[in-house]
Amino acid sequence: MRKMLGIFLALLATNAAASGGILNPAVEVGSGDSTDMMRVAVSLDWDKRWFDEGDWVIAGFWEASLGEWKGKSADGNNQSIVDFGLTPVFRLQQKALSGLAPYAEAAIGFHLISPTFINANRKFGSAFQFGDHLGFGFRFGERYQYDLGYRYQHLSNGSIKQPNQGINFNQIRFTYHF
Repeated sequence: MRKMLGIFLALLATNAAASGGILNPAVEVGSGDSTDMMRVAVSLDWDKRWFDEGDWVIAGFWEASLGEWKGKSADGNNQSIVDFGLTPVFRLQQKALSGLAPYAEAAIGFHLISPTFINANRKFGSAFQFGDHLGFGFRFGERYQYDLGYRYQHLSNGSIKQPNQGINFNQIRFTYHF
């Protein structure tokens, strides 16, 4: 897992440097459906912003993530799953007016997982999964460089292949913006 993480981050950093973008690192921890999860991610802000005239703005970013899920079901046959995701995220955020800048976000992206089951009673049918989430949080700090948020995430294969039991996570996320 550590070797994969190093390769993943090196490839993303090389790609972002070539495109002139700045990658913002993040870490997520969460749990749900008898499973604990941890992810590292990097995000790349979009140049485009919508409805920028008032106190709020709609913006977005690409997020690439690599994580691990650990099954902890009493049903047995618990596995660890490796999860790679790529997700466009839309965010409604208050402009920096005071010490905190609250936001709400929504996303639907793509994930690849291996293996395709987490325990004896939760099977995902395919390595390809859709991952959608809703979240909220706030940015803070002298330059609003810190970002602390909550996400509710659902992953499933959209009935492409059976079984399609899916999984839900409650997550806490911390991001540093350069």
